[in-house]
Amino acid sequence: MSEVKISAATRTEFGKGAARRIRREDKVPGVLYGHGSDPIHLTLPGHELLLALRTPNVLIALDIDGKTNELAIPKSVQRDPLKGFLEHVDLQLVQRGEKVTVEIPVQAEGELAPGGNLLEHVLNALPVEAEATHIPESVTVSVEGLEAGASILAKDITLPKGTSLAVEEDAVVLQVLAAQAEEAPEGEEAAEDEAAEA
Repeated sequence: MSEVKISAATRTEFGKGAARRIRREDKVPGVLYGHGSDPIHLTLPGHELLLALRTPNVLIALDIDGKTNELAIPKSVQRDPLKGFLEHVDLQLVQRGEKVTVEIPVQAEGELAPGGNLLEHVLNALPVEAEATHIPESVTVSVEGLEAGASILAKDITLPKGTSLAVEEDAVVLQVLAAQAEEAPEGEEAAEDEAAEA
């Protein structure tokens, strides 16, 4: 996993007004915490942070005020619900060699058995424990030929070396559902909805 270098500055202003001023400058307020140390309040560059967060569990090498270098992973990201811009980020301090618990995306590949079956992601992300500098970006699971009623459990997923499950082995990750009976054509549904509204 590659590191993304980001320069950050410590901040001393808090509250909604200060956060608004920071965001107007295309920056994002954040907090760095972990290892029993006091939280460090930061201002981070908005665009660089947005690009870095496109990678799940990205490892961020923070240059704080040009004096301190720290490694961190994102723990909580708040976005504006309408516009999608970053409002705040919580970062967890990590060290090389340290094990951390994170959630990694689960990707399914292959075709289900014929018959219009549906694949349900019971867990969109799989909780795992991995070394902070070797967090897998995702895991891929084959669903080739699975029939309705089939499930893939956490223990069935092959994890990269050095990564272990942080969830019950019998937790259902993916399951195949039988196709539902055909629904009424759209025109009939619309007519029923209009009748109900009248």
